[in-house]
Parts: sequence; C-alpha cells; structure tokens
Amino acid sequence: MNEDKIESILQEERKFEPPADFAAQANVDADKLQELRDKYEQDPDAFWGDLAREELVWDEEFDTVLEWEPPFAKWFTGGKLNVSAQCLDRHLDTWRRNKAAIIWEGEPGDQVTLTYQQLHAEVCRFANALEGLGVEAGDRVALYMPMVPELAIAVLACARIGAPHSVIFGGFSAQAIRERVEDADCKVIITADGGWRRGEVIRLKDAVDEALEKGCDSVEDVVVVRRTENKVDWNNERDHWWDDLVGGQSTHHEPKSFDSEHPLFILYTSGTTGKPKGVVHTSAGYALWTKLTSRWVFDLKDDDVYWCTADIGWITGHSYIVYGPLQEGATSLMYEGAPNYPKPDRFWDIVERHGVNTFYTAPTAIRAFMKWGEEHVDKHDLSTLRLLGTVGEPINPEAWMWYRDKIGNNECPIVDTWWQTETGGHMISPMPGATTTVPGSATHPLPGIEADVVDKDGNSVGANEGGFLVIKRPWPSMLRTVYGNPERYKQGYFGRFGDIYFAGDGARKDEDGNIWIMGRIDDVINVSGHRLGTMEIESALVSHPAVAEAAVVARPDEIKGQAVVAFVTTEDDEPPRSLGDDLKQHVVDEIGVIARPAEIRFTPALPKTRSGKIMRRLLADIAAGRETGDTTTLEDASVLEKLKGEAKGQADGEPEPA
Repeated sequence: MNEDKIESILQEERKFEPPADFAAQANVDADKLQELRDKYEQDPDAFWGDLAREELVWDEEFDTVLEWEPPFAKWFTGGKLNVSAQCLDRHLDTWRRNKAAIIWEGEPGDQVTLTYQQLHAEVCRFANALEGLGVEAGDRVALYMPMVPELAIAVLACARIGAPHSVIFGGFSAQAIRERVEDADCKVIITADGGWRRGEVIRLKDAVDEALEKGCDSVEDVVVVRRTENKVDWNNERDHWWDDLVGGQSTHHEPKSFDSEHPLFILYTSGTTGKPKGVVHTSAGYALWTKLTSRWVFDLKDDDVYWCTADIGWITGHSYIVYGPLQEGATSLMYEGAPNYPKPDRFWDIVERHGVNTFYTAPTAIRAFMKWGEEHVDKHDLSTLRLLGTVGEPINPEAWMWYRDKIGNNECPIVDTWWQTETGGHMISPMPGATTTVPGSATHPLPGIEADVVDKDGNSVGANEGGFLVIKRPWPSMLRTVYGNPERYKQGYFGRFGDIYFAGDGARKDEDGNIWIMGRIDDVINVSGHRLGTMEIESALVSHPAVAEAAVVARPDEIKGQAVVAFVTTEDDEPPRSLGDDLKQHVVDEIGVIARPAEIRFTPALPKTRSGKIMRRLLADIAAGRETGDTTTLEDASVLEKLKGEAKGQADGEPEPA
C-alpha cells in the first residue's frame, strides 16, 4: 500500500466498524459489551465474583471478592485452585484432550505438536522431576531458555507445584541473569545448551555458567535442554540434562491446591533506577483476566490456530502464549526464530502453512514488514486470517492501515491492545465484534477497567487534552508488589495520585472517548515494545573504565519506535575511535543485545542545571533533531551549543557518531 493511498484513506475515513459477518459470530457483540459494562457499573464485586465462579475451576470457593487496603489488593480470598490445572486438567475430560494445545516450529524448520493430553503428560513428568530435585511450593525457579516447547512445559510445571517462576529473556547477558536470580533467590535455573537466531547458535548455558561464577549462591541445580547440540561445560554435581531428569518420571502428577493469592510468577522489568524490579503476579486473579481477555479480545474459536509472535521471556508470552489461550482450550502456535530468517517472508510462510487465524505482533515488526517490501507478503495465501492484533507500543496510523490492507485484506478487525507487565493482561482494547476502531488508538477500556486520563492534580482532562493515564480501581490481574520491596511498589505505582494506579504513560482522549497512548513520561525507553530503564543503561556505560559520565535518552525510530542514544563523557579528552563500538558491546555484555545503543555521542561535558542535574530533556531534543526547549536553568549554556553544533554537522553530512 503506497503512502498516498494511506494518506487518502486516513483523510477520508478514520473510523472502521466491525465487519458485519465478524460481528454476527463474535464472542462479544455490541449488546453483550453493553451488558458487561452495565453489570460492572451496577456492582463491581458481583461482576468480578460471578465471572470468577463461571470461568475458573475452584478446589475451594472464595468467600470475599476483593480486599483492598490501598495500595495492596487481595482477590477471591478464601478460594483455592491450581493455575496449571486451569490450563490443562480441565480439558482432559472433554474432546479437547486430543486437540493441539501447542504447535511449535523451530527456526531450522523442525516442528512439534502437543495435544492437551500430551502437554499434560509432559508437564506432569517435569513437575515430578522438579520435586525430585527438592523444589517445593514457594521456591523460586529461573528459566533462561529459547522459544522451545520445554519452556511452556517448565512454566506450567512450576505453576503445578506452586514454585513461582522467573522467566529471563534469552537475549539478556550473564550480568542481567545474575541480578535477577540473586534478587529472587532462585533455587533452580532451567536453560538450554543454546537456541537458534538467524542461523546462529545463541549459547545460553554459557551465559548461565558465567552468571553462576559471579554469584547466585542460592542456585542448587541447573537443568539443561538439548537444543542446538553445541559443546557446553558441565558440572556433574549441579547440572542435569532435561531428558535424563524426565526420562523415568510418571505422567501422573496430582496438582496441588493453592490459595488464590499464592505467587504465580515474578517477571523483571526495567524501572527508573539501575536495578530491575521483580513484578509479582498471583494466581486466581491473573488466571481469570488472561482467560477472559483471550476470549473477548482475540475472539478465540475452537477451530482457530492462534499465533502470538512474542517471546515467553516477556509478559506478552506469559499471558497470551501460555496462560490465557491454554485456559480457553485454544491452539497456540510458538515460533523459535527471527521473522526474516532465512528470508523476509518467514512469518507469512508460517501463517500459510499452519492456517493461522489470529495473528498478534508488535508495531515494530509491522514497520519492518513494510520496509522489507510487499512482494514478500504477496507470495503467500493469508486468507485464513480473520483477526489481527498489535502489542507493546502505540502503533502509528500508517502502519495500522498497511496492516489492515496488506495483511488483513481489508477484512480483518485490528485489536490494538494497551497493557503492561504490571497489569497482567489487556486493559484498553477494541472488542473486535463490537468496537468502532480508529487507526492509532487503543480505543476504550475493557469492561471492569476504570481507565482515565487526568491532569497533574488527578482531575479528568477534556477531549484532546494531554494527561496521565491512570487506572482508578483495582482489577484482578494487577501486580501485587515488587518482589522484596513493597515500598518501591507503593512509590512507583501509587506515589503520584494516592490510591490510583499510575501507568507511567501519557495519553489523551478524543471527542468519542477513544484513548490515544502518547508514550512514557518517566525515564524508560520503549525499544521494539520492550521497556528499558535509562538508568540501567547509564549504569552499564559508566561501569566501563573509560567512561566518566553518561546520559541516555530516546530518539524516534521508524522501525523500533524508539532507539537508545547515549551521550558520554570520557576520562580521556580524546577517546579512541574504536571506543564507541566498545561501549555498545559493553552494554550488550552487561544487559543484553536489546539494550545496545543505536548511537554513542561523545561530549566533553553534559548539560546540567546549577544544582548539577543532567538535563536529559534537552539531550532528547538534540537526539531527535528538535529545537531545544527552555534552557534558563542551565549552568553552562556553551555545553548545549556545542552539542547542537555537532548535531547540525552530522545533519550536514559529517560522519555519524559511533
């Protein structure tokens, strides 16, 4: 779709009603949506309580829907259940026992399909194996794995025995592994020899070994999946091959019953300090909301093949590859590798071969597809698609329209979903059978979610006025705390508006009440839908012996949404030309490839206020090529002028910084 056509459509028609044939069979049509909203308005506790009784299988029913002692919530207290059983055991006495639960494809092309019955058996075997290692309810288990079936199996096995899992994205470094494992005091690490990415082996066990050499004293055992068959170092007292552990285990495991508020998992996310924070999610409320939103937002049908392209290392993979779809009895597709390997049409090849019906991906990926060219799409029959989704960051209207036209053939509704690691599940999203969609907007809060845009005093703003995105009332899948640091939880999420959850995003509402997400307002950069703390990257940079000081900001990027730009002052007045590349690699080593700066700009000094605070706002303006704002509080205006001059020189054709 060319830019002139996109612009023409955006000028003439900015609203899209659900296709009539889709709405006629939707899980939630306009009448059902209104019914849900009305019920919530009349009695929020009855709304949530009735849904929990209808959707979840309780071993012991709850007696209280919500205990709210701001900012701490407990949902469905008195109730007991097992989240693994919600995903698996509930289907075994139905026809779904022989239905595909997971279809997995590796980057080299190998494939595995597990029915619900087979997945249940593998989860039971690994649950028994973990208990054989001495893992008990409450023990934390770290998972640092490629996107292989064993990752989903391990997640569900941990849930089955009540051991909170902490999944660490396979692109993180040994240092990042160590920080997360030590913070959670993990007893076991599950990893693999390696994983495939663009034809190369990512050596995962090596990174775990390095992390363990530097610390992680709590770790007693390491379980290793054979994936890439690369040579690995081995510690006979600590390391175990996955196959050896599960080989003789029973395929029966009685799921243990846990309190509704039993911790299900910890997932680390970047914050505004140098230390990642462990977001804690508990059992019943998270299970309920991921199940409901999977059905409502994705309109899942029994014969659908559903594909979320995220990694289970992020919250999207937790909620919408594993827990939500499997509770709904869906067929969830997993893919190991890169979207453009071996060719840029890999995703469309997978959609065609597997007959994918629902496709959920990030705006970063969509913009990359646009850049790679429509010829890669045109090779494939995508007619099985009936619903498209986006996640991770705001989608620009042009990408939204290309997605609708080129991938959806102007027939598939698009669900543009806003949510966070902390929210556990979708918060603002169209209901595809009921909502009028607008390119670039996540539209309206889902039933039961009281989202609003407020000013600095917490008052609702008018149409098209910018403000802060907040959630005014607790919801079941909300985070419960920051692991080991309840004060950080209180200050980070409820420190600005009292009892109201502050999301950290700016937003506005249009005349129709549609919410438009404007991006982060704190010191967090959103790169390809992944949140990175600027302080964490700055800490990595200044740990290099050549760096005296560093400031990290974001600049717009047409593919990734935002890119990392680092302004660095060195110990040496004339740093070697190779230092830029060295520092980029140093950040990769300290955090992971996802945090690699797009640019390193060297400067003798950073712009600061008279009190010594670095003015990152001005650096962000320079990085983005904008006019700088108010500079009256600068201690030394010449520092800024020098940086602006260097930026202009680059625009005039001088070499790019390292």
